[in-house]
Amino acid sequence: MKIVNLRTRDAGVTLRYRCDGLSLALGDAVMIDTETCEEIAFVAQEPYTDDSSEEIPFVKRMASEKELEKYYEICAKEKEAFFKCKELIAARGIEMNLVDSEYSFDGKKLTFYFTADGRVDFRELVKDLAYTFRTRIELRQIGSRDQAKLVGGIGMCGRELCCCSFLNHFAPVNLKLARSQGLSLNPGKLNGACGRLMCCLQFEKEAYDDAHRRLPETGARVRTPVGMGVVTDVNYIEETLSVKFVTESETEIEKYNWADIEALNHDMAKRNHKDGNKGNGSNGNKADSDSDGDFDFDGEGESDN
Repeated sequence: MKIVNLRTRDAGVTLRYRCDGLSLALGDAVMIDTETCEEIAFVAQEPYTDDSSEEIPFVKRMASEKELEKYYEICAKEKEAFFKCKELIAARGIEMNLVDSEYSFDGKKLTFYFTADGRVDFRELVKDLAYTFRTRIELRQIGSRDQAKLVGGIGMCGRELCCCSFLNHFAPVNLKLARSQGLSLNPGKLNGACGRLMCCLQFEKEAYDDAHRRLPETGARVRTPVGMGVVTDVNYIEETLSVKFVTESETEIEKYNWADIEALNHDMAKRNHKDGNKGNGSNGNKADSDSDGDFDFDGEGESDN
């Protein structure tokens, strides 16, 4: 079957739909059925073939010019609703930061996304909004990562934020990942636009885990073509070691590719391999549990009051 990834919003979650018989290109607008109503969605990735037996809903049809016009009218109404809601929040003196507003395509529901330090009593605000917009109102409290996803921006790498370009969910991220990659524990370098640890720390976790399992640690004694030495530094990306040699007269440090001296340290390689297998047992489960303890998400719940 032919599958296409769609988004109902610029930085929304990617939705998988079948598009058999349709010729779709990046950015094309289509109509789909969601759990609540019919929505307009845009192609986020070129269609591809998938042999999965998973039940996937079908794209209804290409969006018409009239439906596209309606979509742009809704976008304009969302901006107006956003600023009107900010006025009502200020009038009520509520401690909350409005992030975005979203109309359903049928106009029967208007959702406002906001951040706040704690729980917010917005019952009176909901009454004001319902009276102003004459539709069903939903206020949803989101976390700082969801805020960055909705607002968008450019990361320190110079590219669009991962969360608003391709990430569908936020994986757990903690300082253990930064330590395993030998990064400086500097919040200014580790935190993303949302103020939390960057999601990309998770992307290379498996590669670093593999390198840690195969390469010796700092302080280990290794054999080299010129004799035994002590590892003073390990570059897990290049897979190189800095090895210190101490004699009566001087101290020297030489750099080696691990591939060049791995055969000389066969026993160490076997030991590391066994340790890695042990890590897949009880110790490994503990390590996984530690890495999944994502303190970045404290207080990042959703509220659909």
